[in-house]
Formats: sequence, structure tokens, C-alpha cells
Amino acid sequence: MYSYIARRMAFGAITVVGVSIMVFVIMRILPGDPLVAIFGPEGFTKLTEEQRAGYMRELGLSDPLWVQYFAWVKSIAAGDWGHSFFRSESVADMILRRGPLTAEIAILSVVLSWIVGIPVALISALKPNTLGDSVARFISILFIAVPGFWVGMLIVLGLLFWFGYRAPLAGASLFADPLANFQLVIGPAVVLGLGQAAYIARMGRSSLLEVIREDYVRTARAKGLNNRLVIAMHALPNALLPVITLSGVLLGLVLAGSIPVERAFGTPGLGFAMFTAVSERDVFVMQNLVFLYATVFVMINIGVDVAIALLDPRIRYR
Repeated sequence: MYSYIARRMAFGAITVVGVSIMVFVIMRILPGDPLVAIFGPEGFTKLTEEQRAGYMRELGLSDPLWVQYFAWVKSIAAGDWGHSFFRSESVADMILRRGPLTAEIAILSVVLSWIVGIPVALISALKPNTLGDSVARFISILFIAVPGFWVGMLIVLGLLFWFGYRAPLAGASLFADPLANFQLVIGPAVVLGLGQAAYIARMGRSSLLEVIREDYVRTARAKGLNNRLVIAMHALPNALLPVITLSGVLLGLVLAGSIPVERAFGTPGLGFAMFTAVSERDVFVMQNLVFLYATVFVMINIGVDVAIALLDPRIRYR
């Protein structure tokens, strides 16, 4: 078991290194000049060649690429995540201030996806090809197809025009102001959770339909066990293993999905910060946030792999 975890951790570390190289290269080949983003087109034209070279040296962008990369990795390892071009706030402070909101949205969306998706999967799998199954499959496909940010904008407009409600604009801590914090995260969490619930329902239905046809389930029924007990104690735990794996992947994808959804709701989380950085071409903020997102995604998948290995005795640690 320990060797399996060590191998997964080693593979995750290699993946993170590869992601860091990819992120660094992509940020450097993006079109445009960082000084144009900072000073604007008119201000950039007023800079002399000496001033441009000085600013590039100050930003560390005049060094060879390999020097820039290792300097960036060293600063990340030391906890220095750099600063925004346009704000005095450091990226580390931005993560500490905005990160909890995005984390709350991600966790709450996964919880909601299970609350909604698992019952839908049970209805579809236990009564296949019925009206309830058809309705459940239609709704699942609908929420898979509809973009989350579009649903978010509809919810925002509906609350605004029909009820005159507006969510708080400023960030609020879960412990300092739970009500304001809940108002900030519930909208994005519901939109992302419904989208995830559609995937959970589809995966849960397919997995449960496969499991209830297994020999051990038929044997349990032949022994006279109640059908609900057979489903709850024998079929469902095994059917949920692929769903747990999918939930780990979806939890990582929520980080990317939160960018347009947080923008639609105006939630001041990391997704909103990423949207702002991309709009302003704030290179260092984009680079570090993308790297953070990728690292969290890798860690989540390693955790899911280890959890599945613990829950499924059929997995061999070789």
C-alpha cells in the first residue's frame, strides 16, 4: 500500500513539473507585450528603448527563458508568488483572501451533485425504460449540454428582475459573516452542482445497471433478502466506486468552471481573479493561478486514487 502511494505521489510530482513547464512556455508565447498591458498602447509608445529594457529587467523578463523558469520555480518554492502588474496586492495574499470562497463553492457543488445525482441514478437504474427514467435522462442530458455560466446569468437576471435581489459584492468570511458568505457561494455552487449532478446521474445509472446484474446480487436476492437491503448493502457501494472517481475529476474541473460562473455571479473568488487577470493580461497572476489550479487538480486525483484503492479490495498494489 505504501509503495502504491509513493508511486502515485512520484507520478503526481512529475506531472506538476510538466505542467509548470507547459504553463511557463504558454505564458511566454502569448501574443502581446507585457509593457503594453501595463502602460497601455499610448504610454508604451512614449517609453524610450532604455526605459523598456529597464522595466523588462525589473520584471525579470529580459533573462534567458531557462533562467526565468528556474527563478520562478525557486520563488514558488520559497512562497513568493509574485505581484500583480496593476495592484499592490501579492498573488499569495490574493490566494489567501479569495481562495476560501472558491474552495467553498467547489466542495458545496460536489455535495449538491451527490444529493441530486444519486437519487436520480437510483430512479433511472431501478426502473429502466420507464417514464421516470426517460425524464431523468432528459434532464441529465440537458444540464450536461447547457453551459454553466449561461445558467448562472439567467439565475442572476431572474433574481434581479423578479425579486430585486443582489448578492453582496464584497467578500465575506464563513466565520465572520456566515449569511453573507452563504449568499456569495450558493449561486455558483448550485449552478456547478447541477452540472456535476448530471454527470453523476449518468455514471451512477450505468454503473448500478451493471452491478445489479452481477451474480452476487442475484444470490443475495435468492437468499430472500429484501430488495432495498440488497441495493443498499451490496449493489450501491460497488456501483459508487466509479462515481467517486468521477467526482474527483469533476472537483478539479470545478476550478476551471468556476471562472465564468464566478464572473456571472460577481463572486470575488479565485475564478473572478483569473478572469480579471486574463482580461488585463496580468501575466504573473495568470501564470501562478493556472499553476495553482493544475497542482490542486493533480493532488485531488492522487487522493481519489488512494481512496479507491482503500475502498476496493480488488486493487493490487504492485
